Amino acid sequence: MATDINSVVLVGRLTREATLRYTQSGSPVLSFTLAVNRSKRNADGSWTDEASFIDCVYFAPNSQNISQYLIKGKQVAVQGELRQNKWETDGQTRSKLEVVVNTLSLLSSGNQGQAAGGNFSSQYQQRPQQSMRAPEVQPSYVDSSVQNAMPGEGPESFEDDSIPF
Repeated sequence: MATDINSVVLVGRLTREATLRYTQSGSPVLSFTLAVNRSKRNADGSWTDEASFIDCVYFAPNSQNISQYLIKGKQVAVQGELRQNKWETDGQTRSKLEVVVNTLSLLSSGNQGQAAGGNFSSQYQQRPQQSMRAPEVQPSYVDSSVQNAMPGEGPESFEDDSIPF
């Protein structure tokens, strides 16, 4: 059985202040719209920016604290999954795509000049994900006498001034 992947990563600017509301059980929910630009070449060869407006919803216990930083013009990065909501109005079926945000990162101060930044996680998981093992990487700038040394051991000639940063 094939496993489908539903993962979205976006960086864009908020089109308005985030809306904080609560579910019937009292859990906070943030709703906001991101404007995500892409460059498009015109017939005359010049480039213009075209925006897509993406609705996002963030279910997180810390939504109340974060909402004060989500102001119009603020650049944010979101990681989450795409969800399609369907409903019926006047006999017509309607639908809307939105991103259910798992991780939210504040990237810029927006128009207000506030210098707030940070990463926030909703701790929302629909299903456990398999962990992938990262490939082992050998350090590129390590003296061979230091590489195999135990903690607290090393060459006597090692000084803090020899650290390249």
